[in-house]
Amino acid sequence: MFIQVNGHQIDVGDALRQHVEERFGAAVGKYSENPIDCVVTFSRDRHELICDVTAHLSTGLTAKAKGRATDIYAAADGACERVEKQLRRYKRRLKDHHKKRSEPVEALEASSYVLQGHDDDAEEPADLQPIIVAEMKAKIHTLSVGEAVMQMEMADESFLLFKNHGTGGLNVVFRRPDGNIGWIDPANLSDA
Repeated sequence: MFIQVNGHQIDVGDALRQHVEERFGAAVGKYSENPIDCVVTFSRDRHELICDVTAHLSTGLTAKAKGRATDIYAAADGACERVEKQLRRYKRRLKDHHKKRSEPVEALEASSYVLQGHDDDAEEPADLQPIIVAEMKAKIHTLSVGEAVMQMEMADESFLLFKNHGTGGLNVVFRRPDGNIGWIDPANLSDA
């Protein structure tokens, strides 16, 4: 597995790089049959150090975690423990998912935009057209509803847009305030 270690305005030395490669290599390799790569990025937020981790798995799914601490090694270990917990929780489903599919998860390319936020003190704009700050590419994976819920939880996101493997339509799963998971499927609208 390829592990990329970056520092955002932080110098990442050889000792930290070696610690991260050993720790994350063992954790991700233990629960995923063929992990592809892992990107570990260190940054600073005031007095805390932050370790962001994104692990891309051979099943096409992604696990994300974040660790925060005043010590850089503790931040790395915290992020590693979170990724390991996610993968341990879904180990059986990840392996079953990989065996059921002969090819990786399909993904549609889509445009993703960052829109300028509205300041409450600012004057109301003349038109309602948003100002685009940035444009990027996003991937919309073809998943079953169960796989989408698993991906949303592993990526620690509040929602996930996906193409439903069964119906072919775009669906959304999201975390509800009551702790349950919501699912929006426009294909199941009844003609009332």
